[in-house]
Amino acid sequence: MNFVAFGATDVGQVREKNEDAFLVDDAWRFYLVADGMGGHAGGGFASNHAVATVTEELKRQEDSQDMTQPLRTDADRTHTQTQLLHALKRANEALFLRSISDSQLRGMGTTLTAIRFDERYANLAHVGDSRAYLVREGKLCQLTSDHSWVQEQVRSGVLTAEEARLHPLKNIITRSMGHEREVTVDLFKEEYRIGDRYLLCSDGLTNMVEDDEILATVMKEAPEPAVRRLIQRAKEEGGLDNITVIVVALEA
Repeated sequence: MNFVAFGATDVGQVREKNEDAFLVDDAWRFYLVADGMGGHAGGGFASNHAVATVTEELKRQEDSQDMTQPLRTDADRTHTQTQLLHALKRANEALFLRSISDSQLRGMGTTLTAIRFDERYANLAHVGDSRAYLVREGKLCQLTSDHSWVQEQVRSGVLTAEEARLHPLKNIITRSMGHEREVTVDLFKEEYRIGDRYLLCSDGLTNMVEDDEILATVMKEAPEPAVRRLIQRAKEEGGLDNITVIVVALEA
């Protein structure tokens, strides 16, 4: 099976700086989106530092192959999920310690949503409101659940999904990397198939472009033109935030 992916990021039409970061590594089957926030220079630092630290920590785990102290894996968790969990926790602590030691970075944080494919599963790790989707058999399925105030209101029945999408407080997130020493990481796994397409994105896409259009674009286009089209559509709809999109196609 071949993993064909493309990712890109754009500052959008309103923001002066791009505080998103991403990683596409087909050889390692690893894909990651981060959306930074806070501080004069904190958002961009947080997202880029989180991407770099998670990647470095994952590779350190694999290179060391330390069998004297192996990572403890729960029965229902893959080894890759355990690796992702440790990497995100390490990155979170590094960001937190940097934020309390550097006044210019105080208050910074970042979302982080990652997928790494093993021989059977798409293994996901998620903090914040950047999203992962699966496109399969003509349907768009959101794999992650936003850690945001409006999503909490949807879960409690106070808001509908459409009301949440348009709500003025939709950008308030309830969980992020770097704000506290400890972070809770959502872990998922999805058994993948030939023909699947996975989409990772920051909310600069999903706040601007409807799900139906995202689905149609990802189904119709190869990863690179799909990503470029989605970013352009988000900008045409206002581009109120930075926009980052990755599409991964699983081909025979």
